[in-house]
Amino acid sequence: MGPKEKTIMTEKSAAVFIQAWWRGMLVRRSLLHAALRAWIIQCWWRQMLVKLLNKRRRAALESYARQEWAAVRLQSWVRMWHIRQRYCRLLNAVRIIQVYWRWHSCHSRGFIQGHYELKENHLDIQLEISLGSQACKVQQCIPLPIKE
Repeated sequence: MGPKEKTIMTEKSAAVFIQAWWRGMLVRRSLLHAALRAWIIQCWWRQMLVKLLNKRRRAALESYARQEWAAVRLQSWVRMWHIRQRYCRLLNAVRIIQVYWRWHSCHSRGFIQGHYELKENHLDIQLEISLGSQACKVQQCIPLPIKE
């Protein structure tokens, strides 16, 4: 057989060739459709994974933000409690100093203490005057002029 010689096909071999070609086309088409369907499913699944990942990230971020907010609030409460304790201690110290100062000023300068009672036509007065270590008590009944 020479290189330029053509092979002649019979009808039966031509029919077998066409059938093989057609079956190959059908198989390739069904494989293409299957590949496209698989690709569509994979794309959809990737989108679902991205949505799920975003949802998890958002939940983690919200949880972190809640924890940070709680920590900040707790820290502010602790700071407030410490400042309030310090304020109460200072207030107590101020009160103690004021009591001692008043006691000292009363004993060094003196003070007047007493009460009075107003009756029908006279005034009863009882006074206690204290100057340091000296004390003086005064009781007096003063008649009131009544116009009749």
